Amino acid sequence: MATIKQFEDLICWQKARELTQHVYKVTRLQDFRADCGLCDQIQRASVSIMSNIAEGFERGTKQEFLNYLFIAKGSAGEVRTQLYVALDAGYLNSETFKRLNYLVRQCSILIAGLIKSLKVSEFKGSQYKKVPKPKTMSLVSQLAIEANPELRNYCNEITGQINWGSYHEDQRKKNLKL
Repeated sequence: MATIKQFEDLICWQKARELTQHVYKVTRLQDFRADCGLCDQIQRASVSIMSNIAEGFERGTKQEFLNYLFIAKGSAGEVRTQLYVALDAGYLNSETFKRLNYLVRQCSILIAGLIKSLKVSEFKGSQYKKVPKPKTMSLVSQLAIEANPELRNYCNEITGQINWGSYHEDQRKKNLKL
């Protein structure tokens, strides 16, 4: 399975985006637009699905991502409810209602699947990603540290190289204090 590097790659986010596009298109219709409260609420709820998926992903921890996915799923339920209100009020015909209801149900199913997958996953989140240690330290760095163990404090953990500039700066400051 490929690693998802950005929230835009998540199918549930893509589907939520598609739903939001349709919601905005439908709420621009004259009858629907006249009901400002419902129009605003359904638009905000559909945007909330996308936004919470994205925000949870960007938080960088598994637990926060799960929390935001549950919020997104709740927003999907809110959109479904508002679709029924719009249908009952005569703002949507049966065909448009079915199409939008199908899309929001797909969003909900995809989010639920992602939640289920994350719950059993070993993934902890990008905040817990370990920085790789260098495979080998340069021979010069090894010899220098053998001769002067204090240099280990100036060795970059990733590159295995000694930061000579910092070392010399600290030595200069020590000499000034003497």
